[in-house]
Amino acid sequence: MSMEIFKRMESAAFANPFSDERVEIDREIVGAPEGADWDDMQGPLFQTLEKNIQTLENIKTVIAARESDADARAVAASVLFYVYTQAQEKMDVLIEEQIAAGDESCTAPVAVQCLENLLKFGFPREEACRYVSIFYQIRRAYYFISKGLVGDSACMKKLRAQLWDNIFTHDISWYVRCLWNRMEDFSTLLLGETGTGKGAAAAAIGRSGYIPFNPNTRKFEQSFTRAFISINLSQYPEALIESELFGHRKGAFTGAIEKHDGLFARCSPHGAIFLDEIGDVAVPIQIKLLQVLQERTFSRVGCHDKLRFEGRVIAATNKSIDGLRREGKFRDDFYYRLCSDLITVPPLRQRIRETPGELEKLAGHLMQRICGPEWNFPMVGKIKESIGKNYAWPGNVRELEQAIRRVMLTGTYVGDTAVSSTKAPAGPGTLTAKELVENYCRELYETYENYGEVARRTGLDWRTVKRHIGEA
Repeated sequence: MSMEIFKRMESAAFANPFSDERVEIDREIVGAPEGADWDDMQGPLFQTLEKNIQTLENIKTVIAARESDADARAVAASVLFYVYTQAQEKMDVLIEEQIAAGDESCTAPVAVQCLENLLKFGFPREEACRYVSIFYQIRRAYYFISKGLVGDSACMKKLRAQLWDNIFTHDISWYVRCLWNRMEDFSTLLLGETGTGKGAAAAAIGRSGYIPFNPNTRKFEQSFTRAFISINLSQYPEALIESELFGHRKGAFTGAIEKHDGLFARCSPHGAIFLDEIGDVAVPIQIKLLQVLQERTFSRVGCHDKLRFEGRVIAATNKSIDGLRREGKFRDDFYYRLCSDLITVPPLRQRIRETPGELEKLAGHLMQRICGPEWNFPMVGKIKESIGKNYAWPGNVRELEQAIRRVMLTGTYVGDTAVSSTKAPAGPGTLTAKELVENYCRELYETYENYGEVARRTGLDWRTVKRHIGEA
């Protein structure tokens, strides 16, 4: 038995599955050629894992020694990886069954089987239950990230890897050891233009929280469909936002004819609240949200009783946070409590620029969602005939989805003529060098929201960058 193979398996088990590092580790383990497809390597990887685990002797003794012995930890991690890999297809089935069933938690025979397997290998029962819960969490995260945020462009690959790290940290061994029940203190701020998919990114995080498995009921304690609650803050007048978020007691104000539970009261300990359009919220509401993030408590309107909030907070805005802070419209202390992680969802034009086939892939995904798997329409060709290859897609993925519907109804899509065309990729010879630099600086600034980062990427002085952006 070679201990080196178990150490490599441990590295694979803890690596981000959306990262280049994980692909390289798998390639080395199975001896695949450079550029091998990651999906094609998973079968040989499992066979290698199974073969080496079957050679182990005194496995329970090895598992028991993992706290003090690095080799034993590598073996234990490999065993956990093996049990998880055995179960992942059945877990995908359970996820889809749970989506169909809704808020009533489904019986989970695959979780029972995982628990029994871990007990046979010598893991203590309480610890084994926790690992089963983490297995299901890992599979949900992979399912919702991979299915909800498709695309082959470099920026989308980076986004998927960032979302995974947001759920499990950049080192999942830390998460497994001490953070699995402490992630409520890690808030997230999603940035990006309207229609880019910030809601899908938030949902992937919110539906992938840790949910304990109960071996007595053979179910997880809660359906993940109940774990994610979202609100678009821009749709409520300021006078009602506080009640929607925190609730109110009966008679708290005119029209409060009965008690109302707000979002924070309805969010489960295993859940997350998504505050969309956080940049539109007035400073008084920011102060109250800051208290929730700092103290983990809140009170209903008209009531002094303190209620505890144990979920995660995810927020998003399509506005420039730096600009709002400079204007005094977004408090610095609130920003610093929200930004445990900052994730920028890339615009569609950047995705297409990096990978021209991105439009076809994304359109195919949207067509399946609209029409089902039997779709067979030349949709992208029809769209390109109408708008040309250099269209900027100012409404991003949301606009593309409606463009597909428009073509299905009318046979054509002329694009959004109400939006300025400054974001459009220019055809050859249509812009001066000055205009080209200005547009490029503006586009980079919209993505990174930082003059210094734009200066670094363009090789220009930051003052020159600021002038170009101001003129663009």
